[in-house]
Amino acid sequence: MGKITIMPETTKNPYTLMGQCAGVAYDSNITDVEKCYKRGKQCVDDGHGRVLEFVDVYMIIEGYSTRCLREIMRHVGDGLTVIQRSTRYCNEDGFNYYTPDAIEDNKSALNEYIGIMQKIEDSYNCLLKFGIKKEDAANILPLGINTKLCMKKNARCLMDMSRVRLCNRALKEARDFMNDVVKALKDYSPEWEELAEQIFKPKCEVLSYCNEKFGCGKYPKKNID
Repeated sequence: MGKITIMPETTKNPYTLMGQCAGVAYDSNITDVEKCYKRGKQCVDDGHGRVLEFVDVYMIIEGYSTRCLREIMRHVGDGLTVIQRSTRYCNEDGFNYYTPDAIEDNKSALNEYIGIMQKIEDSYNCLLKFGIKKEDAANILPLGINTKLCMKKNARCLMDMSRVRLCNRALKEARDFMNDVVKALKDYSPEWEELAEQIFKPKCEVLSYCNEKFGCGKYPKKNID
């Protein structure tokens, strides 16, 4: 099970900050907190997404597979600001890994899966005993091995990420990751609880139709005459 830790450097009051920044454009009062809050919320309501770029989210991500987070790191709309746990310097003896539900629910498959992971761990430790450096032995580690990241994203990039990662057809682990991020931010502050409800949605909910070639059936396909 993954874990998202929102760091204290994360913008605490996103609506208020966005309202302060937007107020500069209109020579508005940016010291009145209530007015800034309302102005920031209105900007998001009106689809002025660039104000979301002022809102930074710093988070520690752990308990997700390398495979999943490799996909997450492809969302680089705000650049890529991330530090990943190093398999070069960290010892992976006893590594944790992700088990898909389909394997978890199949006893024979689960036994095979666990056996493979144990064999990889044994081989990894064997290579270390042969004097092979961790950075070289790490080449046999599976994509399913759990990793740990420290990542910074702005709210606009996270909103864009939610459009595809909350889709029912997204990789389940990536969907779980996105839901965990949403929950962690909702718990971070009252303004984040409101903003998360407003901006974090799969694209079908925003469009009111599915624009994918293969949909899940939640929304109808776009009718093209």
